[in-house]
Amino acid sequence: MTRTAQLLPHHPATFRPLAGVRVLSLALNLPGPVALARLRALGAHVRKIEPPSGDPMRSMSAALYRAMHRGVAVQALDLKTEPGQAALHEVLRASDLLLTAFRPPALARLGLDRATLSAAHPHLSTVSIVGHPGRRANQPGHDLTYQAEAGLLDTARLPSTLLADMTGALVVMEAAMGAVMQARASGCGVHLQVALSDAAGFAALPRDVGLAGAGALLGGGLPGYAVYPCRDGLVALAALEPHFAESLARIAGGASRAAIARWCRTHGAAQLEALAAEHDLPLRAWPLERAKPRRPGQVNT
Repeated sequence: MTRTAQLLPHHPATFRPLAGVRVLSLALNLPGPVALARLRALGAHVRKIEPPSGDPMRSMSAALYRAMHRGVAVQALDLKTEPGQAALHEVLRASDLLLTAFRPPALARLGLDRATLSAAHPHLSTVSIVGHPGRRANQPGHDLTYQAEAGLLDTARLPSTLLADMTGALVVMEAAMGAVMQARASGCGVHLQVALSDAAGFAALPRDVGLAGAGALLGGGLPGYAVYPCRDGLVALAALEPHFAESLARIAGGASRAAIARWCRTHGAAQLEALAAEHDLPLRAWPLERAKPRRPGQVNT
């Protein structure tokens, strides 16, 4: 399994609830293309229009760009020209759903605002990806600023993944599927807006209610739910339920933080993984030379 295989849902090939749904995307970078790839995996017929300069993601990560656009019909159009606009609206006439990721003034300049689209294509639903909701939709931002606003950054170190963008892609999918369902029932297009800052806030909810975060129950408050150094790397323990906690205490020689830390320090990553399998413990350990825990069966490419 390659790293980018995690991009798509792992459902049976016969599971195609969106078969017959026609989706056009103008969204570049990450959230829109991820959502489009997953909609295609559910059976939707998908197309994408890119500007003549292409999608910036192609140069940022060619592997991810290829994975997101596998099976997507990509067409280059200059939407600032009359021929480009004519070609766009020809595709829109045959589409059920449009994904965009422009700020509202840019949508208006391209004739893609809600009022204009509703008049020209009353059957068409839209999901507009923006940075912030409502009146703040024109405010610039990217994943890093959305995570900061949600309080997900507590050091000067950059986050290890694009949490707002990836969570946002799933929220876009949710909106897309809901819009299609309602439009089919009513016969009229549905127009929704998804804010990536809201997606970051959604991901931050366990921290906000005191469940996660420094010192919280799942933020270091439980000795059996923590990350410890082991002899040659690190180990992530998640002995949350009582039967897991009892099993951990039994093999670690105690339930205290000191006992668990001592047990981890005296074992290597491979030993800990073997003990976890033997005693049915939720544990992942990895040597420090590895960048991150590898999923079972994963082949790095």
